[in-house]
This record gives sequence, structure tokens and C-alpha cells, in this order.
Amino acid sequence: MTEPAPSPAQGTYDRAFAPLAERFAKQLETQEVGASLCVYHRGERVVDLWGGFSNVQTGARWQSDTRALVFSVTKGLAAMATLLLTDRGELELDAPVAAYWPSFAKAGKGAITVRTLLNHRAGLAVLDKRLELVDCLQPERYALVLDAMESQSPGWEPGAAQGYHAVSYGMFIRELFERVSRERLGAFLRREIFDPLGSDARLGTGPEEDHRVAELYPPSIADRAVEMAKLFARDPDAPEIAIAKNIASRRSIVRGAFDNPRTGAKTISAYADVRVRRSELAWASATASARGLARAYLPFSQGGSHAGRQYVKPSTLAPLYERQSFSPRDRVLHKPLGWSQGFLKEDLGVFGPTREAFGHAGMGGALGWCDPVHQLTFGYVMNKLDWRVRSPRSLALCAALYECVR
Repeated sequence: MTEPAPSPAQGTYDRAFAPLAERFAKQLETQEVGASLCVYHRGERVVDLWGGFSNVQTGARWQSDTRALVFSVTKGLAAMATLLLTDRGELELDAPVAAYWPSFAKAGKGAITVRTLLNHRAGLAVLDKRLELVDCLQPERYALVLDAMESQSPGWEPGAAQGYHAVSYGMFIRELFERVSRERLGAFLRREIFDPLGSDARLGTGPEEDHRVAELYPPSIADRAVEMAKLFARDPDAPEIAIAKNIASRRSIVRGAFDNPRTGAKTISAYADVRVRRSELAWASATASARGLARAYLPFSQGGSHAGRQYVKPSTLAPLYERQSFSPRDRVLHKPLGWSQGFLKEDLGVFGPTREAFGHAGMGGALGWCDPVHQLTFGYVMNKLDWRVRSPRSLALCAALYECVR
């Protein structure tokens, strides 16, 4: 039975999901600026909640269709596109990337396979040639980006180790996808996945959506420093502490993975620029509402089909249920982490107890996720960014969800 949202949230939820609705409302009141949460179960929407402010300065309230920049949730959307190419026989996972992109073979990359690249094991987390974010936004400067990718040599033996390709993943995967499909990644996603599913997710967001985009509120440098000091006192071995130590070193893999292309003095706020959301940065620039993310994962939670349409064959989807790569301490994120063809396979108990689940988290807390065992899809977006590797707000929502579906 459908119930009205607990205050101060708006929307509705199925009574069986009351613990999740109550958790969202509590967090909205105490920890969020603005946020939305949407969950589908067995193809039916069971949670649809939102509230707070999309823009504090103007007083604009968060609406049911408010969208936000979702950062690395974008990588999961890109993985959907490569999965569809694989399903159609256009992309072979164990073929060399150079079979589709011959100049990729430069600098010792000739044997790197598509699967190795998708699973963050290619040794290409760092690009040695320095780029500016504007190089990735202006077509006339894309030659600089292409040269940086093609001339890069692996930082470790491909396949021998795993390190999160935080930014470079999107560069390499978009170029590979577009060479195979001969069309833009954002257009493909919209035609093949988003529009048929009624999802408002977009990679390359047009001006007609600007009025729906929430203002981002990243933590200040001062607030981050204070929280980091508190965390160090409690847990000096936390991933965030290891990342902070490594970023301080100019030659570290962590710094290289996150700091190229450079964003300048704006740091993470540079991604709030309208030019970023207009672009197709396959590592960070997608926008979506919570409904949009939850709907985008619907067929992946139901054996490849939804509402009578098959998006991907069950046999193509099944390999995602197992980890294809795992490291107890990823070289970049310094935590246990796994991957399957570009989809994040978090350690059990982080987002949930189901090993078959997959999706992608975004910096600050956004999450797009599905659980094919329980036939769940989960979309959460917000504009107050958390500073930790995994936001406690999104983790608490996931824990509450599994109180409802045991």
C-alpha cells in the first residue's frame, strides 16, 4: 500500500519500505541540502522521495524531477553502452583494444584487452602528458587528449594489478566505444537505454534541462581538513587518510589518477560549469534525477528485459554477477574493490549483501545500482557532496533498503 512521505520529505513509498523512507526523511532533515531517492522492486516503483533545496541562494526547492551531476555514476552508464555492443557481437571482451583502435597499441599497449581496460587493470590510471579540463570540453583541442592516451605507457604490467582509473577510464572507454559504434556515446545511451526506459539520465545535458539542475555544494577545504583530522584520530588506516597522504606526493598514482586533467583553483567545483554537463565526459559529466538512475538500471535487474523489451540477453548479463577483478587494496582507492566489465562490484556489505549486485557510485555520494537477485534498482542523487570515499548517507540508505527485502 502506498503511503505519503514522512516529513520533511515529499513523495510516496510502499508501506513495506517504511524503514527506508524514514531513514531518507531523517537524513534530509539533518544531513542534506537537497536530495532524492527512488527504488524499483520487481519492475514496480516502491520508493519515490525528495526534498530540501536545489539552490540555497535562490530558495529553489528540490522537485521530483530535479537532476544533479552524478560524477562517477557516469561510468556505470558508459558500461551499459559497452555491454550492449558486446551483446550484439560488435565488441569482443578478450580482443586487444588495438583491434578496434590501432594507434592504441603505441607505447607497449598492444596486448591490453578490452576486458582488462574495462576492469581497471590496464595500468593506465595516470596520463603523463598534462591536460587541462578545457582540453576535454572543446572539440578543437581533443587532439591533445587523444595524443595523451595513445602515447601513454602502462604504469604497471597490464592485468597484473588493479588501480581505479578515476578519470582516464572515461577517456579511453569513450574513444573505444565511438570507434566501434561510429556514433557518440551520449546519443547511443539516450536512444538505446534512456528514452525507451523513460529515464531522464543524460550524458551531454541540453539547455532545456538547465532549470532542473541542482547547484552543487562541495565541502570546503577547511571543513575537509577538520573532518580528516577527526578521522585520523579514530582510524589512521582509513582509505581517505591513505588517499590524502598520496595526493600530497606529486609522483603518486593517486594524485595522477585524480589530478589530470587539471581543474585549477576551482578544484571539484569546476565540474559544476555548464560546459561540463553539455559535454560527454564519460567519467563524470552525466546528470540525472534519482528516478532517472533507478529506471536506467531496470532491465539489468530483471535478466536483461523490462516491460516486454529485451535490452540485453541473459547470457550476456550473467558474467556481471561475479567479480571479474578484485583487489583487497586497490592501488588508487586504497580499499577492497572489484569490477565486472566497468561496473563496480563493491565488497559485500558496503551497498548490500548480494554478490550479484552491480552499478556505480559517484564522488560525493550519488549512486546508481541494481540487485538482480532481489530485482531491485536504486537511484540516489543529492547536491551536498560528502568528502569520503563512500558517503555514510548513501550507505545508510542501502542498509535501510535491505531491512525491507530480507
